[in-house]
Amino acid sequence: MTGSLKFVDHSIEDFAMQVTYNPSEGTGKVVYNLSLVKNEDLEYAISILKDAYKTGVSVSGLVRVSSSGEKVFDYIVPKGLTAICTVCSTTFDGLLIHRGVPLNPIGGGVVEIENRAPIRFTHIILYEHTTIDPLQVLISQKITSVNNVMRKGSGNILANIREFHMEAEPLVGSVLDELSNSSFTGILEVGMPNVPLLGVPVSPQFVGIAAVGGTNPMAAIRESGRPVQMQAMKGLMDISEMVEIRDY
Repeated sequence: MTGSLKFVDHSIEDFAMQVTYNPSEGTGKVVYNLSLVKNEDLEYAISILKDAYKTGVSVSGLVRVSSSGEKVFDYIVPKGLTAICTVCSTTFDGLLIHRGVPLNPIGGGVVEIENRAPIRFTHIILYEHTTIDPLQVLISQKITSVNNVMRKGSGNILANIREFHMEAEPLVGSVLDELSNSSFTGILEVGMPNVPLLGVPVSPQFVGIAAVGGTNPMAAIRESGRPVQMQAMKGLMDISEMVEIRDY
């Protein structure tokens, strides 16, 4: 007998509840994505991660790099490959939930950027209707242009959206204030009550909030023709095990 299907919205909620990250103190656990690149592509990957952080298309500057044969918890990095762990935007959902913010994850998609400002979602996959992370699916469709956004300020990036009850705006505001002084840079845009955000409708009395996708740097690497394997929401990691990308 097989287990029941687990849709992404439930996975997000499960991981978010386990987040202990404290942006003010710089401590605690975050949700991480794990990506694999060829050893010979590591230097290029690091340069992309640096550019992604500088230009605001990544969630955070925190990374963990593990060589072939090393373990990332119970996962052993395969021969010829290097693992790069980055912060997943589900960490943000965890911060909101732990502050008591009524939150609904909506979906992940592709956002059109023009002159470094988000315009609209051009594609979106709703979390409640998929068992596979939407951004992993969309990367495979080759419809991003993250490198163009980093270099020229216009193009298509990966992003996700959630909604919170409008009465929780002060709580959300306090979280955003804390994040402004941390290495977490992933907030794309906050909407208005009852008003669609970047073209995505929200529930009555709710406010949309969009964040950049944690796998944008990997999409940029793949755009260059270099192979990347990705697993979103791989698990939880204490940020003491990660370092700032600028230190590489």
